Amino acid sequence: MNHYPLWKYVLIFAALALGLVYTLPNFYGESPAVQILPLRANLKADSALLKRVAEALQAANLNPEAVALDLTSVKARFGDTDSQLKAKDILHAQLGEDYVVALNLLPRSPQWLTSINALPMYLGLDLRGGVHFLLQIDMKGALDKALEAATGDIRSTLREQNIAYSGVSRDDKLLTVKFRDAEARSKGVTELKQRFNGLIFTDKDEGSEYLLLATLKQEEEKRIQEAAVQQNLVTLRNRVNELGVAEPVIQQQGIDRIVVQLPGVQDTARAKDILGRTATLEIRLVDDEHTASMGAGAPFGTEMFKDRDGTTLLVKKSVLLTGERINDAQPGFDSRTNEAAVHINLDGVGARKFKEATRENVGKRMAIILFEKGKGEVVTAPVIREEIGGGRVQISGQMSTEEAKDISLLLRAGALAAPMEIVEERTVGPSLGADNITRGFHSTQIGFLAIAMFMVVYYLMFGGISVLALGANLLLLVALLSMLQATLTLPGMAGIALTLGMAIDSNVLINERIREELRNGMTPQASIHAGYEQAFRTILDSNITTLIAGVALFMFGSGPIRGFAVVLCLGIMTSMFSAVLVSRALVNLIYGYKARLTKVAIG
Repeated sequence: MNHYPLWKYVLIFAALALGLVYTLPNFYGESPAVQILPLRANLKADSALLKRVAEALQAANLNPEAVALDLTSVKARFGDTDSQLKAKDILHAQLGEDYVVALNLLPRSPQWLTSINALPMYLGLDLRGGVHFLLQIDMKGALDKALEAATGDIRSTLREQNIAYSGVSRDDKLLTVKFRDAEARSKGVTELKQRFNGLIFTDKDEGSEYLLLATLKQEEEKRIQEAAVQQNLVTLRNRVNELGVAEPVIQQQGIDRIVVQLPGVQDTARAKDILGRTATLEIRLVDDEHTASMGAGAPFGTEMFKDRDGTTLLVKKSVLLTGERINDAQPGFDSRTNEAAVHINLDGVGARKFKEATRENVGKRMAIILFEKGKGEVVTAPVIREEIGGGRVQISGQMSTEEAKDISLLLRAGALAAPMEIVEERTVGPSLGADNITRGFHSTQIGFLAIAMFMVVYYLMFGGISVLALGANLLLLVALLSMLQATLTLPGMAGIALTLGMAIDSNVLINERIREELRNGMTPQASIHAGYEQAFRTILDSNITTLIAGVALFMFGSGPIRGFAVVLCLGIMTSMFSAVLVSRALVNLIYGYKARLTKVAIG
């Protein structure tokens, strides 16, 4: 009556053995390490780079625990932080500006576990330490940028189609195109409506001028704002990849905010500098016809900026080219002056636009403006001597080597669709994270021991079996989280503690049902069988309702709430397995093979 077929015992044993193997990496801890990533597109992380890193460390008498190559980087693991910091300085000096040398933490798991992809759970910001940023996106800036781009594209379209017009201007959200006659306006309307689906065009006459007014459609505004958030998310991910951070959290919060969490980051000042800076590039023409004066306002159609010498320059609002057209940006030096410079490669469209702009404006000055945190600074304003083709641009002008490196990193990581500002910043130190881990583990241990004592005292042998099943549940839950490479946070640890409490409920139901059947006069074997069979339906119903709540938390929650929901849902599945299959397998092995069973130790 109380026997399992052999395949069920094999299945349970295999699940527990697999769980043990994938839980083991969590007990080895982490080592300080350095991560080396190539910066240039033509460089790769390969065996040659691995050899260079190993030779550089050997020459400096540094003995890493391991030096390994993965798909994107080379990682060297050390026994202490002093060796890690020395290695970073040495490798940075040896490899130069072509590589990022970032501090990191790597698991100490032995090679045989790593080879079967048995890795520890990632620890969240509150457990590992690191930095948390909340960034606010300037949606008005995104719309202004889109309208400014539309202004330039309208000019280009009318010129390409040889349609005569007097000018294109922008006043806040309204674009105005001036034509000389109604026929030219009619041609312009037809052409622009085909090219610009996101704009609403309206005719208007003012005296002898024939105007065409354009505004953004409401759905187009919404699309631009959503696209700005998505592009900024991608850009931030690229920047974090450049920093070499493992398992960062970068996600949207609300309509116009982005959360960035960098667990394990030790160089927090550099992380804040790279993420907090919102560098975008614009190329415009300098207005040399008017005199710039900080006391007076800028003439219509121009803006006032300062260059690195503090000189005020008048620059036209019309943007010739933006950072969106940048394919690559690398730090280097000006071949003529030997000053630090940034070398930029443009994409096909950018190269064509830049060639046209330089051809049409020979003899005029062109300002290269770098915008950071919404403020623009003229990096350089050279005179256009000749048409520049090939899509290669150089930025130079009183910048240090480190600044050239940072600017190239920001431009290479992608242009931000809209400026962002850090509105909240939190730093969690490694010692606080370690304290959180200790407290979390202690609370789980105390809870487990308290449950174990109660179950053994109250249910005797069956209580001990329930405790073993509960241990199997914890083992399988940790193994699943490790296999999924989930990020464990404090709410996740709370989810583990809650799972233990909920899992024991199933065993309490089973044990009480067996007691009830014994009181009703059934034989011990029949009582065990009936107890498990009858309690299963109640256990299934209660776990399904909790699972529905967990799925809802995962779908509609964010951040820590989703982490809690993941642990809760996985814990429900493992508790069903352990409370029913594992505990009954143990009961079957202890009592199932006794032909004349007269009593059971269940209290």
